Amino acid sequence: MVSKKYTLLAVLFCLLATYGFSQVKTGSSYDVSDSSVVPAKRMPQHTEFLNGTYNFPAKPRNQWEIGVKYGLAHISGDIPSVFLTAPNFGVHIRKSFGYVFSARLEYVFGEPRGLNWKQSTVHAGTPWVTDGYPAGSLIYSNYKTRVQDLSLQGVITLNNIRFHKAKTGMNFYLFGGIGGLIYDARINAANDNTGGIYTTEFASISGNVYSNRKDTRKALKDVLDDSYETRADNDKQTTATLFNDTFRPSLTLGAGMAFKLSNKFNLALEDRWTFVKDDLLDGQRWAEQGDLTRDYDAFHFLSLGLNYNLGKKAVEPLYWLNPLDYAYSEIRNPRLMRLPKPVLPDSDGDGITDQFDQEQTPAGAPVNSHGVALDTDGDGVPDYKDKQLITPTYCQPVDADGVGKCPCPDASCYEGLVAKSNDCATTLGALPSVTFKSGSNNLSDDAKAVLSTVASRLRNSPECKVVVVGYCSSSKKEQQLSWDHVNKVITHLVEKEGISQDRFIFNYGQEGGDCNTVDLRGASAGEDGPNTVAPPHPNLRKK
Repeated sequence: MVSKKYTLLAVLFCLLATYGFSQVKTGSSYDVSDSSVVPAKRMPQHTEFLNGTYNFPAKPRNQWEIGVKYGLAHISGDIPSVFLTAPNFGVHIRKSFGYVFSARLEYVFGEPRGLNWKQSTVHAGTPWVTDGYPAGSLIYSNYKTRVQDLSLQGVITLNNIRFHKAKTGMNFYLFGGIGGLIYDARINAANDNTGGIYTTEFASISGNVYSNRKDTRKALKDVLDDSYETRADNDKQTTATLFNDTFRPSLTLGAGMAFKLSNKFNLALEDRWTFVKDDLLDGQRWAEQGDLTRDYDAFHFLSLGLNYNLGKKAVEPLYWLNPLDYAYSEIRNPRLMRLPKPVLPDSDGDGITDQFDQEQTPAGAPVNSHGVALDTDGDGVPDYKDKQLITPTYCQPVDADGVGKCPCPDASCYEGLVAKSNDCATTLGALPSVTFKSGSNNLSDDAKAVLSTVASRLRNSPECKVVVVGYCSSSKKEQQLSWDHVNKVITHLVEKEGISQDRFIFNYGQEGGDCNTVDLRGASAGEDGPNTVAPPHPNLRKK
């Protein structure tokens, strides 16, 4: 019976393995330069490796494995096992700590059964006597035991380190660990169909004197029900219990092989033995035929399981990867002239490597070919700090922000030339308007040229202020867009043309004009107003 079960599982396993090998392509391992799979605690090593100051790449973050399995269970004890369909299953979770060693936590549930086809004698003090069998009478011993085992195991992978292949589609491994096992062994001593015991039935089978195991077991199957109502002999009085079952520390040993179906799934065939210091897993305290020596029972579980790799931003479990893959690629690349693009250090990120960089500048600062910050107008303030990018020489020296003060060449420069007036509308004359595209807040090249002309007039009339007028206010969107247009014009004249902020009067949301036009006019005598205004509806601002 045992050989048939093993043969069936072996055939099924071979079919699935053939499918797996035909579907899965085993290629190279992960990209060692991929920073997304490196945990934060190993990033310093990864950085040193990328910079060429350390030879070994950091160990990547790898996925967890979860698995379920179903199979055959039996107890190696004093009563021969019967392999029947039963809920024998297991679940586990596994984590790799290296390419060879991993650990897993596994739970196994089984209900193995046994039936002795040879007669045995009832011993005094056993549950058989309690159920009404006289001591010394002949019986056919049997059992059904509910076994639950939880163990922490170390797993050693045997064949993922390959010298002639990047990766393998089949994985061999050994495992062992310790845990706790609870069991409840029961025997079928009472006949629920007749309300009595099996004395007559056992005598009938004995009288027929079946000469082989198959006939005897068939006859027993015809007379025995499936009640298993009597708790078998146990040591609960002298040992620990859990959930009203006998508890024993356990030692688990086993071996397995897994076939890869994809980068996420694999099939595994495992054979495991669980050993406990107890002779009553099968409910029988000693062997028959006068052998009264105590020998300990073992729980055996042969299973076929499906495993799944779980985790994001992580490579496959390391026991599926070959650690030699990277080393071989590095050895081969120089011979094949596959050289990586050289990476030269640039500490300040200005595009000039440190070898030629004469100045460490802030991020985003415009520099020349020597890495030195540009100073377009030569006023001593670099462009990234200069609020007046082009300051005429006669307006220098400048302040810390690069803004110069242009003096009047003569105190009487206005006398005899143009009559002085406090009306800037007259002094500046008609100023051009700035037009935006519909719904946009971007200045076109034409608009920037117009504002450059306005700035030139303002420099020639330093005492004048300009009113910047935006239109439309019938909705929140129009109000905000009008504000954005006015603010855009003033900001451009201040930051790009070097005109002082306090020379503008901020005026938006007016009626009688085009929503996409901003008018500029010289301030009338005595006219004043704020040079900056808070946005009316900032959440509606166009990006």
